[in-house]
Amino acid sequence: MALAFGLMAFGQATPPSKVGIIHIQNAIIQTKDGQKAAADIDAKFGPKRKEVERKQSELQQMETQYRTGANTMSDEAKQKLARDIDQRRKSLQRQMDDAQAELEQEQGRVIQELGQKMMAVIDRYANERGFSLILDVSSPQTPVLYASNTIDITRDIVELYDRNTGAAAAPATGAATGAAPATGAPTGAVTRPPAATPPKPAAPPKK
Repeated sequence: MALAFGLMAFGQATPPSKVGIIHIQNAIIQTKDGQKAAADIDAKFGPKRKEVERKQSELQQMETQYRTGANTMSDEAKQKLARDIDQRRKSLQRQMDDAQAELEQEQGRVIQELGQKMMAVIDRYANERGFSLILDVSSPQTPVLYASNTIDITRDIVELYDRNTGAAAAPATGAATGAAPATGAPTGAVTRPPAATPPKPAAPPKK
């Protein structure tokens, strides 16, 4: 009897453990801050993307000229055109690399800001509702193999974030997604914003 009573008392004193999952990727993107950040980065990098696309088109025209005129152009003209194509391709690649680095830097800065605010919301949500564990399932590397939709708190976190720390509190100026967050930010991988990545240069002409 004493043993049974002790087990019963222990069971009553220990609160039930609650486990939840969250898609940090989706949560950040769906917040008002995340949507504003995605729009901001698209506006900032849109002109650069168009410039790259214009140079891409010019490069493709030069390559077409090289292929179609291979039998009629002099060797000197073909060599000059080939050099011009190679120089333009290298210049375009450098421009793309610089734009990508700038994009990722901007994404990382904003992810750190939004990630810290998101973690504060998750911490408050977990404490108020008695969660003992919340897992981020955004990353393919997550160890979670199965989770019921009934424990997905992503929507709740987005709504709580917008009510308490939305865009009016601290407007974001960059992408809502991208590089891995710094200390205090969500631990899962985060997707990139809807801003298009500069296209890759066309293949070199066949000599």
